[in-house]
Amino acid sequence: MKKAEMEEHRRSYLRLMSQAREAEGEGLYRKAVQCALEAWDYIDGMMQFERRYRNVEFDSIPAIDLVLKYAPLLLDFETLDTLENLLKAKRRIERNTSENLADRLSAARERMWKDHRLWDHLERNPNARQDQLRTCLGGDQDEWRATAEAWHKMGLVTRTPDGGSYRLAICTRLGEMVPAKCPSCGNTFEGSKALFLEPMDCPKCKRTGLFVVLAACADS
Repeated sequence: MKKAEMEEHRRSYLRLMSQAREAEGEGLYRKAVQCALEAWDYIDGMMQFERRYRNVEFDSIPAIDLVLKYAPLLLDFETLDTLENLLKAKRRIERNTSENLADRLSAARERMWKDHRLWDHLERNPNARQDQLRTCLGGDQDEWRATAEAWHKMGLVTRTPDGGSYRLAICTRLGEMVPAKCPSCGNTFEGSKALFLEPMDCPKCKRTGLFVVLAACADS
């Protein structure tokens, strides 16, 4: 890659990340993730320019950091799959960062499945008490509370004070139409959110599994 091309990649990367930060500041978290995702096309060239001509070393990549922060909260499994493919195709990205991006991706996936469990619990138990999440779901109460607080900030969940804790309710309807992906064959189908809360038979491959919901309850 020539210097002019690397420099153009750097400009495109910075432009898209500026848009991502602006969307994040406005509370449009799904849009922020999408802008960061588009910036991934320019990470390799941007990093080459910064390292070669500005002597910059990278601990991590902001466009990846933003996705790893919000994708689990948005239950955005598809974007994390895209990140895995990026790291495989552009191994230089991970080699030139001091953090282990593969480990961070694995941790984000683990958190996303926990967030999926919590979302399902709130769908099934409107006005669930925050201080009883560990009793109901196991795991770490601090993690459940942090997710509930993050969803509240993102406008996805209401937290109503009640007896020293909070009652949690999600800002959506079980009848909302959403896309969801078969975990076996990867085909995507649309149906009500309630339909995908239980394992179901895939219309395409006929295997039974818990479909992955690809859309959150709001533009956030």
